[in-house]
Amino acid sequence: MKINRHARILDLIGRYEIGTQEELADYLNKEGFRVTQATISRDIRQLHLTKVPGPGGRQRYAVLEKEEESRMDEKYLRVLKAGFVSMDSAGNLLVIKTVSGMAMAVAAAIDAMKWPQVAGCIAGDDTIFIAIHTEEETAAVMDKIRGATEGME
Repeated sequence: MKINRHARILDLIGRYEIGTQEELADYLNKEGFRVTQATISRDIRQLHLTKVPGPGGRQRYAVLEKEEESRMDEKYLRVLKAGFVSMDSAGNLLVIKTVSGMAMAVAAAIDAMKWPQVAGCIAGDDTIFIAIHTEEETAAVMDKIRGATEGME
């Protein structure tokens, strides 16, 4: 039950501007979870939630990004940026061309970033094939890569 509740909390704070424990409890109770303030407080700690400013200055809950993970993501993005040459898509496959000899490093960086849309990567010397779960998600991954490489294509 706790795993389902935690998943629901993450979904709710992603969709709604929830700023208090009482609001979160109301949403969960409407969803069929019977929770107390103590349960909500414990869940917030376990999920590493924090309050961030929302539109209009109202505080809302969000997942606290761990500093360590953020630094690792920056390293992976630097590898992606350093090796990236171009990309093209074919359905749910993404083909990335890299600097010669960099494909394995760039593919490893993409895998390490754990983007939920990416099923996996296969790399050669200067080419990577990335399997995306759905054709629709290919555009989202391309946007992430474009953002990371800042229009180098």
